[in-house]
Amino acid sequence: MKVGLQLSPRTRLATLCWAERLEEGGDMFDLVIFDCDGVLIDSEVISARMLISELKGYGVSIDTAYVAQHFLGRSYPVVLDQIQKEFGIVLPDGFEAEYRARLMAAFEADLKIMPGVREVIERLRVPYALATSSSPPRLAQSLSMVGLTDLFEGRTTTSKEVSRGKPAPDMFLLAAQKNGVAPERCLVIEDSLAGVQAGLSAGMTVWRFVGGSHLMGLDLEASAPSLAHRIFVSYGDFFHSAEDLMKDMSDHDAG
Repeated sequence: MKVGLQLSPRTRLATLCWAERLEEGGDMFDLVIFDCDGVLIDSEVISARMLISELKGYGVSIDTAYVAQHFLGRSYPVVLDQIQKEFGIVLPDGFEAEYRARLMAAFEADLKIMPGVREVIERLRVPYALATSSSPPRLAQSLSMVGLTDLFEGRTTTSKEVSRGKPAPDMFLLAAQKNGVAPERCLVIEDSLAGVQAGLSAGMTVWRFVGGSHLMGLDLEASAPSLAHRIFVSYGDFFHSAEDLMKDMSDHDAG
């Protein structure tokens, strides 16, 4: 946690609850909420590559660092609107549909699940959910491609269900509400700064996963500091700070 930065009351509450539960050694969370792109699936590097390539044809030159700083975690309509405003261009009506079609073709060829994430989810002792800026059709296709559909059936919340996307807290609050869990009892797993801020604004504990290909080689603190309660690179380390989240052998044997 960085010092000297303004925290909302919800964020301060989540931080205090996190610290107190660590000290007491009690159960920390009643729900784990995963982002999808860049957290469950290694998709952001593909999306960035495709977006950079598509925009070149319209005279817009950006790189992966720019995409990571300005667009990561945001819905595609928001990204397109921001691009048109910042670069003073007008994209044709068919741009989004054509981009999405080419993107899904690239996903079919290159999309991979994040190493170790399925094993983590299967070993969770508490309920879990998914909250993503992806559209429902793209989410369904992405989960199917990497074999995660079975784990998230009936557990998803998308930006289509709320009026404000990340960095607003709405999606995470709705996911918590669906599961009947208080925000301060939720753990959010995010990769983007917008997602981290959304989780914090919701009053939840946030761990930032930085093991995706899209963040490799980037100075993650140069563009903006992360207020995530924890940063981790590998799902092999997921349970190191929260062993109470993991099923014990008797839980596992019982199914």
